[in-house]
Amino acid sequence: MTARIYLLSFLLLTMTTAEAKNIFTNELKPRIVIMSDIGDCNVEPDDMESAIRLMAYADRFEIEAFMTTVGWNCDPYPEEWAKVLDEVVDAYGKDVENLRKRSSQTAFLSLQEESGKQRLGYWPSVEYIRSRSMAGSHRGGIGVIGEGYDSPGSDFLIQLADEDDDRPIWVAAWGGANTLAQAIWRVQQTRTEKELKKFLRKFRVYTITDQDMRYDMRMNLAYSSHQWMRREFKDNLTFIWDEGTWQLQCELGKQHWAQHQQCIQGHGALGSIYPNYKWGVEGDTPSFLHVMPNGLNDPDDPTQAGWGGCHTFGLTADSLTESWVSWQQPQRSISEGYKRRFYPDELNDFSARMQWAKEGRGNTNPTVYVNGIHSLKPLHLKAKAGKVITLDASMSKDAEGDHLSFLWWHQLEADTYPQKLTIADNTHPRLQLQVPQNAKGKKMHLICEVHDDGPFQLVAYQRVILEVK
Repeated sequence: MTARIYLLSFLLLTMTTAEAKNIFTNELKPRIVIMSDIGDCNVEPDDMESAIRLMAYADRFEIEAFMTTVGWNCDPYPEEWAKVLDEVVDAYGKDVENLRKRSSQTAFLSLQEESGKQRLGYWPSVEYIRSRSMAGSHRGGIGVIGEGYDSPGSDFLIQLADEDDDRPIWVAAWGGANTLAQAIWRVQQTRTEKELKKFLRKFRVYTITDQDMRYDMRMNLAYSSHQWMRREFKDNLTFIWDEGTWQLQCELGKQHWAQHQQCIQGHGALGSIYPNYKWGVEGDTPSFLHVMPNGLNDPDDPTQAGWGGCHTFGLTADSLTESWVSWQQPQRSISEGYKRRFYPDELNDFSARMQWAKEGRGNTNPTVYVNGIHSLKPLHLKAKAGKVITLDASMSKDAEGDHLSFLWWHQLEADTYPQKLTIADNTHPRLQLQVPQNAKGKKMHLICEVHDDGPFQLVAYQRVILEVK
C-alpha cells in the first residue's frame, strides 16, 4: 500500500496540468436536489438569480432534480411560475456549448448515461436538465403531509434514494422542503424501521430559513414540516437550518451589484435573463455553495468554513429542536466573517464562468497540490506533538500558466485543539509548522489558499487536517 501511495504521488508530480485534469475527472460530482419557489421576478427574483448561477456550475454538481415548491410568497405555488424555471433551462441549453469548452468537452453522453453517475467537469445536456425539472409539493406546512399528498417530486426522491449509489443526496431548500417530508412519510408507511433509517441517512438538508409557510406566519414554526423532520428523525437526518448566511449573501450582492451588472448580466443567454434584485441578491445560493467541491470544506462537517458559511450543532429558533445552526452568537458572527472573507472570490469565480458562457474562453482555477497530492476532499496527515511538519504546495499548477500566490491559514473553529496556531511566513508555498507540544490527540485544520493572477484572480483551496499523535 505504501509503495502505491509513493507511486501515485510521483505520477501526480510529473504529470502535465492537462493530464492531471483528465485524471481528476474520475471524481464523481456531489448529488443535489433543488426545491425552489422560483417564479415571478416582480415578486421574488432571487431564486431565478440562484438558478442561473447553479447552471453556470452544472459541471460541479449532479443536479438530480430541480423541483418547484411552495415558499413564503406562494402558497399554493402558482403553476404558471414554473415557466421561469423553463426559461433558465432553455438559456442553459444555449450557453452549454460555450460552457463545456471550459472542460474541453466535445460531446454529451446519452440521456441514459447522464442519468447514471456524472463525473466532475462534465456538463450535462439541456435534455437531461429538462428531464430532472418537476413539480414538488405545491402546498405548505405539516398539514399537507400524508395520504393524498404525494407529488412527482416526492416519488422521485424515493427513487433516487433507492439507486445503487453511496453518495449522499443534498436537498437545497430555497423554498419549503416538505416534498422531502412527504417522501419520508411515504417510506415510513411502506417500509420497515430499518429501511426508513437507511432512507433518511441518504439525505442531507440545507434550508434557507424556513419557508414551508406563508411569510405573514413565519413565526409559527410548528406549522412547518421542517420542525417535524428535525424532531422525529434527529438521529438519522442531517439538517442545516441557515439563518444569517443567506441574509448576508443578499446584502453583499447589493453592495457588489455593479460587478453583477458588468460581469453577469448580458453575458451569454443566462446572463441576458439574470434579473435585477428586489429584496436582495441570490439569497438561496449558500445552500449549494456549501456543497461546492472546491477543496475548502467537507459539507458533511458543517463546522468547516466554506462558501456557504459554517455552523454549530445546537438549539434551533423554534426552541424545541436541534440541528446545525448559525443563528445565535458567537456562531453567527463567525459564519458571517468567513462569508465576507470569501465573497469576493466567490463572485469573481461566478464572473469568470459567465465569461465562458458568453465567449467560450476564459480563465480557469489553479490546481492545488500539497505534498504531491491533489484532492478536493480534506487531506488527512499525521503529525507528532512538538515536531516540525512540512506542508509543500510548490507543485501547484495553473492551466493558463498564471503566477500563483499562496496563503496558509488556520480555521480554529473546526479544531479539537483550542488555541490559534501561529503561522510564520504564511505566504510562502512551503510551510514548516511547529506542532504544539500540548496538541497530542488533537486535530488542527489548515487551509492552503491559492490565487492566480489571471482574469478575476481565481482561487483554489486545499484543507489539511493534522491528526497529532
